[in-house]
Amino acid sequence: MDAARARKLSDRIARIVAEMLERRVKDPRLGFVTVTAARLTNDLREATVFYTVYGSAEERAETAAALASATGLIRSEVGHQTGLRHTPSLAFVADTVPEGARRMEDLVAQAREADARLAAAREGAAWAGDADPYRPAPGSAGDGQPGAAGDGQPGAAGDGQPGAAGDGQPGSSGDLLSGTPGGGDHGAGYSPP
Repeated sequence: MDAARARKLSDRIARIVAEMLERRVKDPRLGFVTVTAARLTNDLREATVFYTVYGSAEERAETAAALASATGLIRSEVGHQTGLRHTPSLAFVADTVPEGARRMEDLVAQAREADARLAAAREGAAWAGDADPYRPAPGSAGDGQPGAAGDGQPGAAGDGQPGAAGDGQPGSSGDLLSGTPGGGDHGAGYSPP
């Protein structure tokens, strides 16, 4: 069976079950129930209805018993309203999403507390070594070696001296097309007018 059709039918079943629980099932054990979702197998034979109950563990147990006793009535109404040749069997399962969300919120709160403790421990702390433990690479700006960019030495990039990278002179490493017809910064085979 088509998965899209099964998805549409499961949404329809969830609405039917919710309406039944609200209007037709009059069991006093039934607590404050919310139908969260329904899943239908692709062969349309079995439907799992997920629900949550607002209340204590005792109220959840009583609601599960009430749903189990009303399964036949709900299944017949599902069959009547969907018009399926074979009405799917219904299984009610307590949804664990709210408990998972609550657990996730607790974990996020613990992480925030740990971050706050770390920030408090970090206040007033000093570096174990130099503030900048990284040494500049040889030939880079600020190392005092000749040939570094901006150090005022001949041969540095951008100092206007022949042989420097990117100075536009033949033989410099910045001129990839030197020696080709048209050369320079214009691209291969292009001659300015």
